[in-house]
Amino acid sequence: MARRAAGPPFDCERLTLARRLRGLRKNQLAQRVGTTPKAIGQYEAGVHRPPDVTLARLAIALGVPVEFFRAGRSPVSMDGAHFRSLRSTSQIERDQALAYGRIATDVVAALEDAVDFPAVDLPEYSVAPDEIAGSGPVEAAKVTRKALLGDPGPVAHVVRLLEAHGVIVLVLPAAAERVDAFSVGIHPRPMVFFNPAKGDYWRNRFDGAHELGHLVMHADAEPGERIVEDQANRFAAEFLMPEEGISEELPGTADWDRLAELKRIWGVSMAALLYRARTLGIMKENAYRNAMSTMSTRGWRRQEPGGVRALERPTMLTRAVELVGAAGTDRDRLAESARVTRADLDLLVPPR
Repeated sequence: MARRAAGPPFDCERLTLARRLRGLRKNQLAQRVGTTPKAIGQYEAGVHRPPDVTLARLAIALGVPVEFFRAGRSPVSMDGAHFRSLRSTSQIERDQALAYGRIATDVVAALEDAVDFPAVDLPEYSVAPDEIAGSGPVEAAKVTRKALLGDPGPVAHVVRLLEAHGVIVLVLPAAAERVDAFSVGIHPRPMVFFNPAKGDYWRNRFDGAHELGHLVMHADAEPGERIVEDQANRFAAEFLMPEEGISEELPGTADWDRLAELKRIWGVSMAALLYRARTLGIMKENAYRNAMSTMSTRGWRRQEPGGVRALERPTMLTRAVELVGAAGTDRDRLAESARVTRADLDLLVPPR
């Protein structure tokens, strides 16, 4: 067996984490530090420890301090993350997004030493991943609304609701803009990530409800399956537009003034309202198709009429960082405690 080089404790998984964080393949990293992809693979597998000079080059190439690779923090598994489609993004892009999620757990762990976050109290309502037309997603949404809201009215603020019930909500850095919103039900806190490039208030709210559906229904489901994604969409529709509260308000024809008013009240797009009216049997198929054709002709499929609204933004981590800062732990010390770079901390939790 090869002898390991002397030096401070080295965690091979932290090297993999740093490489994925920067969106690099092994051959790209090897080229930057003047070694081979095979050597990088051996370092990441724990077969060999990088010599000190190579470790320093790795740190420079990856934009992290050498201490980033130090052993000590228990790894958190990001397995089971629910991405919308495994075909729409590359593995390297998904790995990068998950790496940001992984270091976010380190930031949260460092903050929880000083801040009391809300308890995680999401309901669990498992829906079989092969259930195509059953009532499971709708019933799951009803149970969740009762637990989190208690009434059939509009959801005032999806992101704030998630945070109030213990979910960590983050906007991915711009480097991960090709990855759609996703969620992961990790211990001790589930996480929801939003796409930084999506500037659509209505779409973002639906994304949030969709990811909440995964957290409630799909603890054991295989991520990325079409049926599972459809279940999360059905959950989101019932959660944001509950049949009990909205069915009497939806028009049977394309009444655009009425739809614009419902859009403002319920915080969902006109397209979503039309689809909901069709799904609930309030709008006939021909009327729905004509309405969608009109939206396409008028360019509303890309940009619906109505004023622009600012996105719902997560604030829980920002407030926590400010709170520990006021108590004497500034961002530099917090980043050091979490063993992330200050730059990465500021990307995940931008200063206000």
